[in-house]
Amino acid sequence: MVAVAGLLWCIWDFGRTGRGTLAPVDPPRFVVRSGLYRLVRNPMYLSVLVALVGEAVLFRSTRLVVWAVIVSITVHLFVVAYEEPRLRQQFGAPYEAYCREVGRWVPRRPGR
Repeated sequence: MVAVAGLLWCIWDFGRTGRGTLAPVDPPRFVVRSGLYRLVRNPMYLSVLVALVGEAVLFRSTRLVVWAVIVSITVHLFVVAYEEPRLRQQFGAPYEAYCREVGRWVPRRPGR
């Protein structure tokens, strides 16, 4: 439930703050820095990964743990190799500043 709530919160922030959607035909027009995005840069992906890990624990499934690891690695490579360079190109300095202030996967301590 927490993972689904996190994902829905992020989708809401995309529309409200970023003035766009998840769909490539209507991407956000602004860097979203509110809600869960103030803690980490990729809360939607983290929400999905939390759901996968929750399922693995709930069903006591080694296969789901392996699947969660595969998804985690794939998502990380996608973010680093494609998504972040595209966002740097699209948003420029505001996205660069956001990257300096907010961690990719793990929240940073205030003042860092």
